[in-house]
Amino acid sequence: MNAQPEQQQPNTSRAGEPATLNAARLRRLNRWQAQGMGEELADLYTDSRETSTPEAYRGRKRQGFLHRLTGDIRRPGFAMVIAETDHLMGCAFGFPVASDGFWWLGFDGALPRSIEQLTESGGAFAITSTLVRPHPGDHDAARRLQVRLLSGHQASLGAALVDQGDHPTLAALRSWGWRDRGEVWRPAGRTTFRALVLPRGERAAARREGLAHDAWTRWRG
Repeated sequence: MNAQPEQQQPNTSRAGEPATLNAARLRRLNRWQAQGMGEELADLYTDSRETSTPEAYRGRKRQGFLHRLTGDIRRPGFAMVIAETDHLMGCAFGFPVASDGFWWLGFDGALPRSIEQLTESGGAFAITSTLVRPHPGDHDAARRLQVRLLSGHQASLGAALVDQGDHPTLAALRSWGWRDRGEVWRPAGRTTFRALVLPRGERAAARREGLAHDAWTRWRG
């Protein structure tokens, strides 16, 4: 069964102008639908990245994305939201954080009790990728995709791991209200991540003050 569009607007914002994500419809996909769009999603990933890199390097990055996408699709509760007009313009996807706390493996320091509680109760949802086809009129397109994805799962806490060298993404998330909670080291990889969280909804509201004042939070340039 095909998922129905959650939002639909005209495909052009003004006569003669190309459609932007503001004029797109947002649609939720299940794991089977997402799997069937693998190549199209890989094209979106490539288009959303720098175009000046060598073709061979871009090919490796594309295959790496498809490998990560396949792994995420297999996760329990996987969900994706796409934005489309006459073609795919953006997507955000992820899965619920398991109550065993595995998502936080390698966290540098003690995980605050406020985050532990939301994880244990199943209220945390990890956004593992947000992609948007570049367009000058869609500055907050990624944010809107994330909001729709989290709202669909009624998540009380959004979670994300971002390469600490990816300064544009970190700056964007912080400007949208995501809070930097510290470093995460993955034993199998060389990348150091920043762990960011986004408290949402009534269940998280009671814990916002604690999240904002946890003494363990560290910012590193």
